[in-house]
Amino acid sequence: MPRKKTLASPPQPATLALSDLHIYLDSLEKEHQSLLKQIKKKRTELNNFVEQMRSLATEMFHRISPSFVKIAEIDQEIHALFKEIFASRKFGKQTQEKVEKVYFNLQASGIITKKIQIEEDDTELDEMFENFKSDDDNFQSENTYGYQQRQVGREEVSSVSKPKTDESRRIRQTFLKLAEIFHPDKVTDSETQMSHTEIMKEINKAYQEGDLARLLEIEKKYELGEEIDKNSESDLSRKCRIIEQQNEILKTQYENLKRELRLAKNTPEGAMVSDYRKAAKQNIDGIGLMLKAVESQVKIIAGIRDFVQDFKDKKITIKEFLAGPESLRASNERIVEEMLEDMLSQLGIDLDMEF
Repeated sequence: MPRKKTLASPPQPATLALSDLHIYLDSLEKEHQSLLKQIKKKRTELNNFVEQMRSLATEMFHRISPSFVKIAEIDQEIHALFKEIFASRKFGKQTQEKVEKVYFNLQASGIITKKIQIEEDDTELDEMFENFKSDDDNFQSENTYGYQQRQVGREEVSSVSKPKTDESRRIRQTFLKLAEIFHPDKVTDSETQMSHTEIMKEINKAYQEGDLARLLEIEKKYELGEEIDKNSESDLSRKCRIIEQQNEILKTQYENLKRELRLAKNTPEGAMVSDYRKAAKQNIDGIGLMLKAVESQVKIIAGIRDFVQDFKDKKITIKEFLAGPESLRASNERIVEEMLEDMLSQLGIDLDMEF
């Protein structure tokens, strides 16, 4: 489907007759309304996408985090078992080195965490979910895409060190105009004060985010547009210039929204949302598949824990221990197999050697 093109402002001659000004103003206002609709639609699309990113991350956290907690617990148990082995078992020098290599290679290959990491951070779980913060059981993340974008917008609008651009001046003028009308201190009765307080929240939010379209929507909603004399060329010309300036800013805002949506979709979280949507269309539970994969990892690391426990309790020989757990070697997961093979090759172990 071809992309919709933003309406281009018709060129304005140096001087226009009264009837031509009416036609030109009408075309500008149509373009203005079209831009407002496009911006509203794109803003909604962006907000919905960011919200789905957060919602999906929250669901993943609640469904998968118990498995990661279990992995972290088993991980701690494996480290504790090796600590007991080194403290209680007496090996020859070469055997001691090989047992130590097994332990260190389990860490280096990522099957278990590095010991120094556990000592410094208590648990790897915090690092796994450093972007998942919980506040009253509601998922919030100050590192999420939407928050970063809003902060950037606020910094750009509120920074007094940057020179005022036509865009920021127009946004500020519209903001001040609305604030002058809707400031709660301007009225006395409590009901109107409450109404104006809610409206001012919208006005402030739009101003902080540099959202001219939203400010103009509020202006239109409450019919605050400037009255002009349609028989006055100067009034019509001035109105045309104002709408021209607004339309240029709105075009920029629309392009920025499209760019933000592209950036959001190109993040890892955005790709996750896209994959989840594709899976949902085929009635596939994407998170369920991920959960199964994590649960399989729990089984693998639990098998390693049991294997090390058996070695500590002398239920298996040193030769059997250095050969590695059968469940790990027999795993159908190629990555795990490669890690084990790499670990054994680094040890230089001959599986048929005698001890």
